[in-house]
Amino acid sequence: MWSSLVLLLVSLVLLTLGAELLVRGASILALRAGVSSFFVGMTIVGFGTSTPELATSIFAALDGSPEIAVGNVVGSNIANLTAILGAIALVSPIAVRAGSITREVLLLVAVTSLPYAALATQGILDRTIGIAFLLGLLGFVWWSYRTNRTSEPDADAPTVPAGWRGGVAWNGVLCLGGIAVLAGSSRLLVDSAVELATHWGVSELVIGLTIVAMGTSAPELVTSLVAQIRGRSDLGLGNLVGSGIFNVLGILGATALLQPTQISPQIFRFDLPVAILVAAAMLPIMRSGRSINRAEGIVLLAAFVLYTVALYQGWPAALAAAG
Repeated sequence: MWSSLVLLLVSLVLLTLGAELLVRGASILALRAGVSSFFVGMTIVGFGTSTPELATSIFAALDGSPEIAVGNVVGSNIANLTAILGAIALVSPIAVRAGSITREVLLLVAVTSLPYAALATQGILDRTIGIAFLLGLLGFVWWSYRTNRTSEPDADAPTVPAGWRGGVAWNGVLCLGGIAVLAGSSRLLVDSAVELATHWGVSELVIGLTIVAMGTSAPELVTSLVAQIRGRSDLGLGNLVGSGIFNVLGILGATALLQPTQISPQIFRFDLPVAILVAAAMLPIMRSGRSINRAEGIVLLAAFVLYTVALYQGWPAALAAAG
């Protein structure tokens, strides 16, 4: 047990290091490329911090556990926009630049609804849908780049030590290094936490709903928190929005391409509507006062707790059975 506890603490330290590397490198890349930090947050940072979800879903599908593969994506999106965003808002109010956030959040709502396309194939995410999702991801990156390339680059460069102000290649290496550290440390976090939970006699259901789901979202939490502390709230918000889009288009697309995946009725009837509702709720929250304050952070955290309680009480399963 003690070795697992030590590994858990080490993984948290490595997560912080990986997030610091990724945020610093991505911030400088944004300035060098003349695009907004929000765009870099959505792409480089958002996609990079989703690597644990990608690995988990692909291996779960190949191992014959489709509910884990799909549930990991939907559950991570819900956790990102409730538990993680709420926790960051409690640390300090999150400034929102409303210029481009509206269209990106609307896109996130639309993308989150896309798994319903599997209803046309008896609830199976087949390879055709997987290819369509991956092509959609490429289209999103190109559209977002073109849109943000024409906007004004960030005038307020992030405050970093002079030694970090390298060229594109050096900061690209920092980003890749940060992503690698995040991926490895999040895997270490999940494994050590599962061992601890098993030792303490916690059920597999609790492990799956809490430790594994939040463990794979730990990079998003730490990266967005580091970005917020360093005054890069746009980078942190972009990370969460981009991660949500990548989770659906990239992770479900790659998973379906490698292994056609069945979506359970519960996902269609309960979890997916919750994920869509949470994404849609971001619009009024982000546009109210151009910030996400602590009171709104508490509401988001309460929503996550309510969702978790509903899962524990078996309400989603009962709803799916009734349908």
